[in-house]
Amino acid sequence: MDLLIYILLGLTSVVGVAFVVERAWMLRWNKVVPRDIAAALERCRSQNDLKGLRHVCENHPSPLSRLVLLALDRLDWPKVDTVDTLQTAARHEIVRLERGLVVLEIIVGIAPLLGLVGTIIGMITVFSDIGHTGLNDASKLAQGISVILQTTLIGLLIAIPALIAWSYFAKKVEVLAVEMEALCDDFIRRAYAGLGSGVSGLGTGVSGPEPGVTGPKPPALNPKP
Repeated sequence: MDLLIYILLGLTSVVGVAFVVERAWMLRWNKVVPRDIAAALERCRSQNDLKGLRHVCENHPSPLSRLVLLALDRLDWPKVDTVDTLQTAARHEIVRLERGLVVLEIIVGIAPLLGLVGTIIGMITVFSDIGHTGLNDASKLAQGISVILQTTLIGLLIAIPALIAWSYFAKKVEVLAVEMEALCDDFIRRAYAGLGSGVSGLGTGVSGPEPGVTGPKPPALNPKP
């Protein structure tokens, strides 16, 4: 039984390390919010810049690029509909960024519990040996106490780094989400204000109808065949 607890603690530590490394790699700032896309969004001040922005986003796959491409494909929609669609897509991207954090959270909970199980097993072993041999065999008593202390210590040594990593990555996801929200919000506001060029045709390259004049709906930025 002692060996089983050590195996479970070892597997828990391996899984924890694997997810820490994986999240550290996937949550790099330049992988989630590439500098090139942020710069392209900042430079996007006219209708002519939209094509360049799309090209940059297609060449830098990332959560931010997927959101920007979604917004570009829907600039001919009413602003409220575009914003709602973008918010829904952003929630999906946040869920993807948080993937794996639940494993670290579980490890934070189960590692000390596995240590506690080892403690109980050690105590059972100690009292069982005392019941059979009395207090004459000090080696048996020391072995049981050793198991108690080792499993408890190992459980804590696994849980503490996992807790630190989970807290750090959760905060980093929050910061990344705020940054993506700010960039997308600024782009949407400029896009629906004509990208600073006075164009009201929202991604169409043409001016909208004058007030009170009806006409056909302008084509999309990139009409599908």
